[in-house]
Amino acid sequence: MSVSYFVRYQGKPADPRAFLDYYRRTHARFMQAFPGVRGAILHHPVSWNDPVAVKPDLRYLLAQVVFDDAAALNAALQSEARMRSREDFKNMPPFIGEVTHQACEAEVLF
Repeated sequence: MSVSYFVRYQGKPADPRAFLDYYRRTHARFMQAFPGVRGAILHHPVSWNDPVAVKPDLRYLLAQVVFDDAAALNAALQSEARMRSREDFKNMPPFIGEVTHQACEAEVLF
């Protein structure tokens, strides 16, 4: 099992390319410094076609930061590296929309 900390960006950055480039090249270094971090994954939308009527999600970006367990996540959230990451958030290119956070335990079904 693992625990992931998801940061969801619903909306749109003023400059999508600059936002994503900054996230990859700069902000990710702050996340990489979290104690106990296993890895990070950026999920961004692609074009898709589902024949079933579904409501598409409007997220621009979903960042996933992975830890061994909830204790490791909580230690990282209390760390100085986390505080530096929050400070760096203020330097990111402008994002218009809502940013939410959620922690989830992974359960592999198959």
